[in-house]
Amino acid sequence: MKTTIDISDTLLREAKKLAAREGVTLRTLVERGLHRVVAETKQTPRFKLRRASFKGKGLQADVRDASWETIRDLAYEGRGS
Repeated sequence: MKTTIDISDTLLREAKKLAAREGVTLRTLVERGLHRVVAETKQTPRFKLRRASFKGKGLQADVRDASWETIRDLAYEGRGS
């Protein structure tokens, strides 16, 4: 199947040089690359964040309406500069 893609001139020049060095067509080189990317994507499991919640009642009343900066400063109070 034919298709058109837009890639940088630099990348195209490098790809053509590589294809010539390896004695293959640009099409073959592009297909190899696409096959690799597709295979890597299939092999890499999606990251799943473990459940780390706990039973609580949310933020303490004195910080419930505080800004993120205030909460962060309180969390790091006494640690570092």
